Amino acid sequence: MTRSQLIEQIKIKKNFLCVGLDPDIEKIPKHILANEDDPIYEFNKRIIDATADHCVSFKPNTAFYEAYGLLGIASLEKTLKYIKQNYPEHFLIADAKRGDIGNTSTMYAKAFFQRLNCDAITVAPYMGSDSVKPFLNYENKWAIVLGLTSNEGSADFQQQKINGKELYLNVIETCASWGTKDNMMFVVGATKAEMLSQIRQIVPEHFLLVPGVGAQGGSLSEVCKHGLIKDIGLLVNSSRGIIYASGGKDFAEKAAEEAKKMANEMKQFIK
Repeated sequence: MTRSQLIEQIKIKKNFLCVGLDPDIEKIPKHILANEDDPIYEFNKRIIDATADHCVSFKPNTAFYEAYGLLGIASLEKTLKYIKQNYPEHFLIADAKRGDIGNTSTMYAKAFFQRLNCDAITVAPYMGSDSVKPFLNYENKWAIVLGLTSNEGSADFQQQKINGKELYLNVIETCASWGTKDNMMFVVGATKAEMLSQIRQIVPEHFLLVPGVGAQGGSLSEVCKHGLIKDIGLLVNSSRGIIYASGGKDFAEKAAEEAKKMANEMKQFIK
């Protein structure tokens, strides 16, 4: 998916919502667990069908599939294939946070872009340019680089100053020089919304993937205040707040309600 295609979908749907698909066996409704051969896939499928009209992107977190071994990986592959076949207009992100030396990153890129046909993958830049650049070699595919995350531990390294400048600003500035606004995004946590203004000075036109709105306490209005640009430039993710809105038989309907609620809030920010 190209940048212009993503922007067009945002304008058509009047939202910039990304639904995180993070299935947890302990939270999946009991009737799904009891009656389905592949409860993870069935849970995902119903969530996808229920929320697709209210979002522009889906983001499976691979850890929630890898935890269940080969069966979990099979569920992930089926989920990705289902989205691509039935909702090809949705921007598909593999939240895998990969980052290793060049030849390993090359294989990661091949796995997620060729085999699994994802549009984007989250990337950890700690090992430098050769851990990021292999993901930039694919046309119309995206590397979403970890910039400033929403967890408390981000203060341990990301917010430390080097020569008077926070590390995360150095990371974003350096990584932006390797890619373009057409193949690179940055992860910026919603709980750090006030820092978006500084980030926008460095990457005024790049898309930002923003987790942390909702369950983690981030504010959509604050994110938009500091991060919104002419071409929107935001994908705001919500996972737990949507997919676990209910633990009963109405879980899909409740997920749709939550997604629609967030989408409606986003409409006011799209001119």
